[in-house]
Amino acid sequence: MRVRDERPVANGLRTDHPIPGLPFADDSHIPVEDPAGIEAVGRHRGTGRWGRKDPCRSADGDAGWVAFTTDPERHDLSWCVRWHPVHGRSVILYRSEDAPSMHMVWEFTPALLFRSGGYWWDGTTWYRPAQVWDWASEKYYRRPVPSAMTLTAADLAGGDAEQARILQVAEIDADAPPSANWADDLALWADHHTGLELDACVVRISAPELAGDQLVDTAGLAEIGRVVPSTLRAYMSRGEEEIPQPQATVGGRSMWARPVAEEWAEARRRSDAGVEAAVSTDWNGAKVAPGVAESRDRFSRIFFSVLWENPGLRRRWALRWRNQAAVQDVAEKLGSYAAAELGGYGIIPAQELAITIRYAWLDELATSQKLQRDIHDSIPMENDDPIDYGVVPAVTEMLDWLIRYHPAIAGRTIGEIIGEADGRLSIPRDVTERSLWSALCLDGKLDDDVREQFLERVFSPRARGTD
Repeated sequence: MRVRDERPVANGLRTDHPIPGLPFADDSHIPVEDPAGIEAVGRHRGTGRWGRKDPCRSADGDAGWVAFTTDPERHDLSWCVRWHPVHGRSVILYRSEDAPSMHMVWEFTPALLFRSGGYWWDGTTWYRPAQVWDWASEKYYRRPVPSAMTLTAADLAGGDAEQARILQVAEIDADAPPSANWADDLALWADHHTGLELDACVVRISAPELAGDQLVDTAGLAEIGRVVPSTLRAYMSRGEEEIPQPQATVGGRSMWARPVAEEWAEARRRSDAGVEAAVSTDWNGAKVAPGVAESRDRFSRIFFSVLWENPGLRRRWALRWRNQAAVQDVAEKLGSYAAAELGGYGIIPAQELAITIRYAWLDELATSQKLQRDIHDSIPMENDDPIDYGVVPAVTEMLDWLIRYHPAIAGRTIGEIIGEADGRLSIPRDVTERSLWSALCLDGKLDDDVREQFLERVFSPRARGTD
């Protein structure tokens, strides 16, 4: 699960990991040490209030718990608490509409905290914001941040506590800009803090890719994502295309780390729309799957032959305005209707066919795997050539058909084949992907360039940022 627009508005005074720029709010009326107590503050307390607690996952196995509750006085704000037995407690105030989704993020991911627009830390390693989805594992890819450093409260000491104050929840402005004197706020928090040692209190991430001269603005993000800036701004205003949170705001302008922008572009290429674009062809100014265009042309020829080339039926077009061009126009319209039916779900049930193809492929892979093991047992192999499992042409041809007519469904199906082959048959991803590529090269109908673009967007992406 990824963090999108769940944006915190204040730090709780008893947090171990302050978020830079946010004010500190008095949380003494919330039992932050007790998940059941947190839940009880808001649960079943009337309209507009809620609370919940759950155990949660962790990268090191020491999961801890997560809980949230509506603030008793400010029902538009909610407290979210994430506790880990080693790394302590985060106490953060969110808008109430964001609290449930943030609760789920903490519950179902190993992330202990988020900084810089979605960069996250699991207690050991910093990762980039989750954007690229892996259909095989049904999880987002984790991309570690090269040369990342963790800055703690001890590293950032030096503010003047006398120039700061702790706010009451009633004073919190959820739309206020980041504090201009946050070092003073941090110093006052440190004077009150009784949790982890200050050198264990994580404040922010530092990494080369987050340096000011490495960030890109809206125009740069649009260029990397291959959209025009006006379209990108429209996406942002409408909340579309899952635009990543900016890593910084400079002079009122949102700025993004270049790797985050590149992974957003990668996620767009690997989306349903991106996969379809890799296979689609132009037809009367529109993009359609090649199988749909082929069916349109085929049915158009059939209808034209029936309506014009048959002497018995041609007499019906004897009036002077019923000429060849008019009949051709009618034939193309009829062909369009037939192609739309075939490309949709009226003639062939694409989802059901995809499931059938998936099971056929897994059976073929299992059969080839057993055959190769039997051969190795009887005739020991001396070379280390890459494994490539064979698949009967008919099974490949059906997958090729699905790619040509329903690229997005085919892309998800291939991801599921790869994932299940790994999980159920212990066939490594690279072996399944090589087998798919080889079979489609031999028995598929797609042009080489189209096939390579499609598979590049469907197969496991290459690692980034781990060199």
